[in-house]
Amino acid sequence: MKSINIGTQGLVAAPVGLGCMGMTTIAGGEIYGAADEKEAIKTIHRSLELGGNFLDTADLYGPELNERLVAKAIKGKRDQFIVATKFGWEITDSGELTWQINGTKEYVKKAVERSLKNLGTDYIDLYYQHRLDFNTPIEETVEAMAELVKEGKVRHLGLSEVSVSTIKKAHAVHPISAVQTEYSLFERNVEADGIKEAMEVLGITLVAYSPLGRGFLSGQFQSPDDFPENDFRRSIPKFQGEQFQKNLDLLKEIQTMAAEKEVSAPQLALAWILAKGAVPIPGTKRVKYVEQNIAATSIDLTSADLERLERIVPLSLETGNRYDDNTMLTIDK
Repeated sequence: MKSINIGTQGLVAAPVGLGCMGMTTIAGGEIYGAADEKEAIKTIHRSLELGGNFLDTADLYGPELNERLVAKAIKGKRDQFIVATKFGWEITDSGELTWQINGTKEYVKKAVERSLKNLGTDYIDLYYQHRLDFNTPIEETVEAMAELVKEGKVRHLGLSEVSVSTIKKAHAVHPISAVQTEYSLFERNVEADGIKEAMEVLGITLVAYSPLGRGFLSGQFQSPDDFPENDFRRSIPKFQGEQFQKNLDLLKEIQTMAAEKEVSAPQLALAWILAKGAVPIPGTKRVKYVEQNIAATSIDLTSADLERLERIVPLSLETGNRYDDNTMLTIDK
C-alpha cells in the first residue's frame, strides 16, 4: 500500500485505517459482539504487516480500555504506527462516563494526559474532538488543542461530526488535518450538506467511520432480528422496519456489481470511498477481515463504476438516520 497525506500539515498514513472500537466494550456493553483481546492484537499486528499503520481509538471506548489495548499492540513498535484517538465524552477521575460532552480548556488538558498514559506513549499523531461541546466555543477548544501541539504531546488536530461553520472557525485558529464522520454508500450526508466539498477547499481529509454501513454491507444481516439481542444497531432507524428491507434491496444490487468485478460488496464499498478521496477506517477485530479490507486498495474503479454505484444509492435517497433521535442531537449541524 502506498501511503497518503492526511491534511496538509505533514501527516502521512496508510489509505485504509483500522477502527478499533469493537475490540473492547463501551460502558460495559459489547459492541458488535464479544471482544477477544488476543485476536484483536493479532489483527492490529497483521494490519501493520500489510502496511496498515493507521489506528483509530478513543477514550470513550471502554471507557479507556480500548486505548490500553492499543498500547499493548503497539508496544515496542510505536514509531511504526499512526495513532489517532479522541476526547470529548466526559470521563470522571474515577473512570466513569457522565455522557456529557466537555470541550473546555481544562478538560482538554486532563483528557490528553489520560490518553497518553493509557496509550503508553508521549505523543498522539492525530487528536480529535469526538463531538462538539455546544456550551464551549470551538475556538476555545481548538486553542487548547493547539497548545498540545506546541508542547509536542499532539502532532495533528481533528474534529468529528461537525458542520461547515464549525470546521471553518476551528481551522482559523489552528490547521485541522482531518474531520471524521460516518460515510458510506448508505450514509452520504457529508456530501449532501456540503461538508466534504468545504473540507476539500481547506485541504482537510475526510476520515470515514462505519464505511461498511456498520456491518450491513457484509450481507450477513437479512433481517433486523439478525442483530444480537443487545446490539445497539437495533435502535438505529436505518436498520428498522420497512427501511431495512429497502436498504437490503439496494445491497443486493451492490452485491451483483461486486460479483461481476470478482470482489466482495465490502471491498467494493471501500474502493468507492477511496475513489472519493476519503480515508475509510473499517472496524474489525479479526485478522481475516483486516486482510480483506486492505485488499480493497488494489481495486480500481472507473468513472462508469462510480456512476453505477451512485445510481444504486443516489445522494438524494433516504436510507434512514444513522442514530436514534437523542444521539442525533449530539451531531453539529
